[in-house]
Amino acid sequence: MKRSHIRLLAFMALCIALNIVGSNIALMLKLPIYLDSIGTLLTAACFGPIPAMTVGALTGIIVGATSDLYSLFFMPVQLIIGLVAGIVFQRLNPGKIRHIWWTAFIIGFPGTIVSTIITVICFGGITSSGSSMIVQVLLGTGLSKPVAVFIVQMITDYADRLVSLLVVGLVYKQIANRLVTN
Repeated sequence: MKRSHIRLLAFMALCIALNIVGSNIALMLKLPIYLDSIGTLLTAACFGPIPAMTVGALTGIIVGATSDLYSLFFMPVQLIIGLVAGIVFQRLNPGKIRHIWWTAFIIGFPGTIVSTIITVICFGGITSSGSSMIVQVLLGTGLSKPVAVFIVQMITDYADRLVSLLVVGLVYKQIANRLVTN
């Protein structure tokens, strides 16, 4: 096996672990963000959409089988994040913070639509995430379930992508040259 393939596989394994740790921290602390796509975004920044989608899919399978069954259902969201981020990072430098506000929206919005559909159809609006508490509050104001879930998903997905992209940007600045030169 070529050295570059070994480096890619090792990097992907590290990013899967990063996703799992982030996911479990968010789940245990009932945070209104997910922290389960930092590794997917980092892989997209360094290696493109296909490896990022692989990291996202494997994260969904592992987390779904070990700590949070809901992750299996939301695997399509990880795939979309990996695909969109990989395409976006082919055009934008992930290490440039000035692009982060729009990048978080561009990467997050397609996943928001898919996660809203999954949440409403499969779970009636309530999942293991801390954001489900906010959905309950909005439902109490008289909003319909799809609208309440979409609003919460939009806010929490955007916040999650923003935090994740900040971390990815900082890490990318430190490792980008090493990945290319070695």
